[in-house]
Amino acid sequence: MKKIHNYILLAVFCLAFTQCKRYLDTSSPANTDDDFVTSTTSETFKTLSWCYANYRQNCANALYSWNDPIGSDAEMYPEQTSTNNLNAIMQADAMPVDAMAGPFNSLYSTLARAAKVAAIIAKKPAYQADVAAGKTTDWTQLYGEAMTIKAFCYFNLVRHFGDVPYGYENTYVEDYSLSSRFDIYDQLIESLKAVAPLMYTLGEGGITAERFSKTFAEALIGKMALYAGGYQTIRTDVKDLYGSVQFSTKGKDAHGCIYARRTDYLGYYKTAEEYLQKAIDDKGSAYLITSDERTYADNPFQRHFQYMNDLQVSPESLFEVGNIQGGQSGQTTTSEYPYAFGRPSAGGGSNAAPNKVFGAVRAVPVFYYNSYQKGDKRRDASITVTGSTGDGNEAILAFVPGSKLDGGIALNKWDDNRMNPPYTAAQRQSGINFPVMRMADVILMLAEVKSALNESSAAVALVNQIRERAFGNANHNLGALSGAALNDSIWQERKLEFFGEGIRRQDLIRSGEFSERAIAVRNEMTAMIDDLRANGYHKFADGKVISNYIWVKKVTLANPLTYDAPDMTDPALFPGWRGQYDWSTTSVSGKVKGTEHNLAIEGLFSFINPNSALAVSLEADGYTKVNWGIDLVNNQSSYDRNILSGIKTAQDPPRYFFPIPFETISKSNGKITNGYGLAQQ
Repeated sequence: MKKIHNYILLAVFCLAFTQCKRYLDTSSPANTDDDFVTSTTSETFKTLSWCYANYRQNCANALYSWNDPIGSDAEMYPEQTSTNNLNAIMQADAMPVDAMAGPFNSLYSTLARAAKVAAIIAKKPAYQADVAAGKTTDWTQLYGEAMTIKAFCYFNLVRHFGDVPYGYENTYVEDYSLSSRFDIYDQLIESLKAVAPLMYTLGEGGITAERFSKTFAEALIGKMALYAGGYQTIRTDVKDLYGSVQFSTKGKDAHGCIYARRTDYLGYYKTAEEYLQKAIDDKGSAYLITSDERTYADNPFQRHFQYMNDLQVSPESLFEVGNIQGGQSGQTTTSEYPYAFGRPSAGGGSNAAPNKVFGAVRAVPVFYYNSYQKGDKRRDASITVTGSTGDGNEAILAFVPGSKLDGGIALNKWDDNRMNPPYTAAQRQSGINFPVMRMADVILMLAEVKSALNESSAAVALVNQIRERAFGNANHNLGALSGAALNDSIWQERKLEFFGEGIRRQDLIRSGEFSERAIAVRNEMTAMIDDLRANGYHKFADGKVISNYIWVKKVTLANPLTYDAPDMTDPALFPGWRGQYDWSTTSVSGKVKGTEHNLAIEGLFSFINPNSALAVSLEADGYTKVNWGIDLVNNQSSYDRNILSGIKTAQDPPRYFFPIPFETISKSNGKITNGYGLAQQ
């Protein structure tokens, strides 16, 4: 089992820190017993643990994890008219000004606490002696950890709000203004460069991927450098905000903003190259999982997610937000990620088989059908066409807008059925961790950087590490590529690898191709739906077909929880990684209905004419014809809205930021406004 540190138990741990002006929600050092806080490393960590807990409870899962996992050309939100995905669909200008006030303030309070802890440690003679001697100790680790928390919180603020107030923590603030995101990135990068060398690598000093390490700090430097050097939407309505920084731009200036990249971006890419490589070299106990020791499965890609389903820290993770299962009142953590993004279930809120899973991440249908190559082990482990009824049975997911068993095909990386045993007491308390960064991400970011720096062969070799893991052999490795073709291959690999993990959206932004790809996927959806309406099916370039109807039948399997499906002709096993846990062996066995718990599916990737002899034969064999693509036809307006509808032309700047809260604006003496056409009050 994963090691649960003290901070996971502490939803609130205050130690007399008091808050000053709520519009920045920073923390004042008044009344703090500094000597007590640093009396021992364990006491210091108890204080620092509040930061991890506050990030988990009040920052990490903000509005479906900042809408990142539900707003790209691969991922979408399932409900028809919800306002929860306004940012995801590029309509953040319709959000109220305080839509994200809670997470905004919580990030500031978290980073302020971390900065205060770092300042206290810096004055400690034991820490100063360790630094002078060049030794990595518990004190230098805690200082670096605090500074990494501060940097990580500011990174989240910049990614999701743009240019924000910077450097006011632990002071009484009456006069403040916006800081350029580029100045913020520069200062955060330099601060982490200074502290990373004296932090433990993963596995040293008892540091697991539930805490920040040297390994993660170096990877974060690389990631921030990539973001600083990548395309992003900048403000044009605030004079001199970016000082002397020069930009190349794409598209049109609209709503006081434009899509742009620094002209000196390659310098940031060189920093990214150095520190992403350092993270790989200083990986400690972390590694890319390339083998699977399980006798019943051979899918190293899925093995990473199974560690989390098993409540273990994955060796591929550089950082996971820690959770515990259940717990006493006041100590229960919010296991929101598997509830919000897991394999859907229509079960009740407690004591169901399994409990309710909302399923906010749905695959854009053309992505599922037209992206993964034959033999790619990632597709079925990432995306599922079935969910759970909550009474021990498998059911087909419907393209009708909604949630649970409606809303379309869904993310499959977290599934209550794959816990051993599943947690049934209550939804949102499973204890499954929230993933932040894993080694595959570092490897593919480094490939991206090397491609940009014209180190093509090295970039190809890095991508092929991921592809060999995905296919189980080198038969699908990339050949010699360079330039735009190589860049496209890397972006595509990241799209396949990280579906549903909140990465594709940010990748699209950084690539400079967000608006073009938004228009492209919308056009692909229109072409598919037009064919479904006219012909009853649509054929993709690789030969796969989506049809208006499929045929399903309840069946019994000796092992109702399925894995990879080597026999693609077996309708009960293919697609793989679905089925059901044997809920008759659990405490909720009384909720289980029937004896045939699995679903056989025919026609998922081929056209079966409803009037054909094959259709008649299937129905005679007990199969039932059910709606499939026809629900896309009948609900086209919902899909038109939920797939990046705020982008109207390829010239539009993507407007993906959330509004800075009203109190921060109103108390700034006119120095802070919201840009991008966002609400001001």
